[in-house]
Amino acid sequence: MSSGRLILETERLVLREVTTGDVAFILELLNTPKFLKYIGDRGVRDIDAAQQYIDDRYLASYRDNGCGLYGVVEKAGRKLIGACGFVRRETLPGPDIGFSFLPAYEGKGYGFESASAVMKYGRETLGLDEVLAITSLDNDASERLLVKLGFRFDRVEELDGEPLKIYSTGISESPV
Repeated sequence: MSSGRLILETERLVLREVTTGDVAFILELLNTPKFLKYIGDRGVRDIDAAQQYIDDRYLASYRDNGCGLYGVVEKAGRKLIGACGFVRRETLPGPDIGFSFLPAYEGKGYGFESASAVMKYGRETLGLDEVLAITSLDNDASERLLVKLGFRFDRVEELDGEPLKIYSTGISESPV
């Protein structure tokens, strides 16, 4: 596992920038059943495509937006287990929070722990006033997490040809 720039730490997790050394992890994450179902098929099927994805999505976002999705590392096992952070989309007026985890690490509270810390980081370090979130219409687990984080459902909107639920929160109102 490579070690990108440290962004923040929680009790059980370290969030850091994803690096080019994380290609095997990105290849695995982007091809998990829940990622494919709820986030979408990114067409990343080999190490070269994963490398390109890191360059085009992760590294470009850090460079262009000053933030992005970060690798979530479990302190106990020192293993990269997921991604959590902010995404800037041309189709939305502000940043949205995103998160995904390898199947073996779902249901352990890592989503809430990392997303809570990311929201605090967004407020205190990045100066964000509002954060959005999007989910597919049937992603109940992500919806429950967003509500727990203080997001409220706003509307269903079609983005990139798919109807998605849009949530928002004034980050200063967030319970985290």
